[in-house]
Amino acid sequence: MEKRVSNFKISLLSHTSKTLYCIFLFTILSVFSISAQDNELDKNKRYTINSISVTGEQTFNEQTVIAFTGLKEGDQIYVPGEKLSDVTKKLWEQNLFSDIAFYVTNIDGNLIDLELYIVELPKMYDVTVEGIRKGKKKEIIKDNGLKRGVKITKNLLTTTKNYITNKFKKEGFFNTKVIISTRPHLDSTGTEIAQDMIINIDKGERVKVSSINIEGNEQLSDKKVRSAMKNTKRKNPLRFYKRSKYTEEGFTEDKANIIKKYKTNGFRDARIINDTLIIKDEKNVALNIEVEEGNKYYFGNIDFIGNSKYTDGQLRQILGIQKGETYNGTLLQERIADDSDPDAADLTNLYQNNGYLAVQINPVEVAVRNDTIDFEIRIIERNEFFFDHVTVIGNTKTNDHVIYRELRTKPGQKYSKRNVIRTLRELGQLGYFDPEQLTPNFKKVDEANGLVDLEYSVIEKGASQIELQGGYGGGGFVGTLGLSFNNFSLRNIFNKEAYKPLPMGDGQKLSLRAQASSFYQTYSLSLVEPWLGGKKPIQFSTSFSHTVQYLYDFINRDVDRTRRFLITGGSVGFAKRLKWPDDYFQFSQAVSFQHYNLKNYNTGLFTFGDGYSNNLAYTIGLSRNSTSANPIYPRSGSDFSLSAKLTPPYSALGSTDYTALIEERSMLDASTVDGSERIAEIDQERFKWLEYYKVKFKGTWYTSLYKDLVLRTNAEFGFLGAYNQDRGVPPFERFFVGGDGLGSFSLDGREVIQLRGYPNQSLSNNDGNTIYNKFSLELRYPVTLKQLASIYVLTFIEGGGAYDGFRNYNPFSLNRSAGAGIRIFMPAFGLLGIDFGYGFDPILNGTERNGWETHFIIGQQF
Repeated sequence: MEKRVSNFKISLLSHTSKTLYCIFLFTILSVFSISAQDNELDKNKRYTINSISVTGEQTFNEQTVIAFTGLKEGDQIYVPGEKLSDVTKKLWEQNLFSDIAFYVTNIDGNLIDLELYIVELPKMYDVTVEGIRKGKKKEIIKDNGLKRGVKITKNLLTTTKNYITNKFKKEGFFNTKVIISTRPHLDSTGTEIAQDMIINIDKGERVKVSSINIEGNEQLSDKKVRSAMKNTKRKNPLRFYKRSKYTEEGFTEDKANIIKKYKTNGFRDARIINDTLIIKDEKNVALNIEVEEGNKYYFGNIDFIGNSKYTDGQLRQILGIQKGETYNGTLLQERIADDSDPDAADLTNLYQNNGYLAVQINPVEVAVRNDTIDFEIRIIERNEFFFDHVTVIGNTKTNDHVIYRELRTKPGQKYSKRNVIRTLRELGQLGYFDPEQLTPNFKKVDEANGLVDLEYSVIEKGASQIELQGGYGGGGFVGTLGLSFNNFSLRNIFNKEAYKPLPMGDGQKLSLRAQASSFYQTYSLSLVEPWLGGKKPIQFSTSFSHTVQYLYDFINRDVDRTRRFLITGGSVGFAKRLKWPDDYFQFSQAVSFQHYNLKNYNTGLFTFGDGYSNNLAYTIGLSRNSTSANPIYPRSGSDFSLSAKLTPPYSALGSTDYTALIEERSMLDASTVDGSERIAEIDQERFKWLEYYKVKFKGTWYTSLYKDLVLRTNAEFGFLGAYNQDRGVPPFERFFVGGDGLGSFSLDGREVIQLRGYPNQSLSNNDGNTIYNKFSLELRYPVTLKQLASIYVLTFIEGGGAYDGFRNYNPFSLNRSAGAGIRIFMPAFGLLGIDFGYGFDPILNGTERNGWETHFIIGQQF
């Protein structure tokens, strides 16, 4: 009869208690086995192993298992004894078996035959998660390591269930129920080869907070205390921006926020002495919070100790706290070191921006006199630091010189935290690296010598974009092919070895674009060199474009190719980064020329069907861009530009009497042949060389409201004027307001202004307007800002209008709209998006509000 000398059920054991339980159970069962065998086993006798066999449900090779135990024939052991106990524990630790037991199958003198009985844990084949959406299913499977082939242990089942329960509790689903079961997975012959896991999740209803009761507060009202709770809100059907839900993590954070609120109002000793969660039902809980406010305190004397670099007066000006002000511990800490703003104007940054990397600043209460607290700001300045080695790693495409010219931290320079942050911003604005993963690493801090080594880690992302689209618009099919190489290398354009597939890495931007339909074709080429000569940030840009436009009958959809309009032009520009008022400013200048050539092209816009116009203009601009490192999703800063486009004042330089011409024109009858021909001659003379000035302003501000929730505020204004009113404003360069802001082609230098909620160009007359303004608020929140794709959702309200001259200008007469949308930025395709806008006002010449419009956004930021 076989005698079992050890047996441990994994299904009854936790991992932490398994070892102790094995030793105890091994001893008890061994004693039982001895007595049951009429003392055939002598516990004081050493036996020699005659044979070992392995039985049970397992797929391992028998010899492999025996070799793993370390037991072999001829070994001398005690039965029961320490050797078998150690082997059993060793097997349990592999977490592969649900049952392990040693049996004595025969005893012959001092020879003993052993049988090792093992039952292997089942392997997982497939996992099914029921009751939640697909994205959450993948997250649960990944976070718990539920992969094919993993052993299904009791511990795995328990930890998975606890993980799911706690995960949804944190999201406010307090009554989440999780049931995990398994079933055999059979092969084609009906043999069980593994097991499938089925996870059923019932989240139930999200638990909401029916009431928050505050007790013990006399100085701050219930409303003020509750307002400090950012995560835990009472139910309120009128509040849509922050839904009511209860989570333990959020409530813990809000209790700290309540204390912070008290401290900002002078109550240094405030504390929460009791908080109670009352479960009303499965959907509602109530919270009772008892506070002890303590006394209100005020700032007394504030002395600085240990400062030699700056005077007390200089430090006191940065601190900005005066004796007698209400005590505010939070403000005091922020003025010393504001962790929420790495570029804040605080005492720590004052030192760290001037070389003192290792400075320590600590506020210490030195006396409490009734309701007044005296402080000492104790400063340990330590040594000044200088950059020793500054390196960049991770750039696989971009050449080193393109990166190093943007660095604000150079070897030998005094350490400055501000310059480190600014360098991250400049590298992110290049568009060649993932701005969310830019990191500065301090590789060495040598305090004895005052030296620091700094390493910037960058991760390359795709800098080139392709625009390939087709669609029906403007009376026919429109096809577009555009290529934009944002990190091009012009110097390697004739180097065959540099084509991988194109020469890249020198920071130039090369753009090519072609667009065609049944009645027009347009081609453009542009090149931008951001560091002309490679020594200073002087940007050089040049562009060339050519458009062929044929007369198109939109009613009959017929193209007359004998009647055409050619536009050929180019521009050359320079832009220089300024140092005053600060180095975020840029001054730009450009000269552009367009030649408009008409052949038998009479329309309402052009009275001279056979003729030409020339547009020679000088553009001067001042801009300032201080937005944060990520140009796709700025979280802070501003971006504004002011520009003026000017043509020479031809009417002041020539001898033509434009007053007489305009008077003659007003008396002509355009319905007659002679009259229309003379009007064409006059207009040809007026617009042979275009004469105008054009002023534009655009300002955008980004404000982080809460973490990554960003408010974008925008204001725009444009004005097109004439030097000589008799010569008049030309029919070119005008503003067309409304729609998605995407012009299918630019026939006459027009500017298409986006105003969502209305059809394209529906808020301007056929010939465009000379004045426009626009205002918008946009609330943005990111879904993901990964390298492969940046996605954010938005809501907006905006208003704008178009006017002819200042006599009709009214900045408060706006076409209003609101809506929501989404943006997706992929390095290979640029910015894509869709907006749904509701127009609250009629379009031009309309009588009813416009209603809903859908806008597709391609290749533009806003």
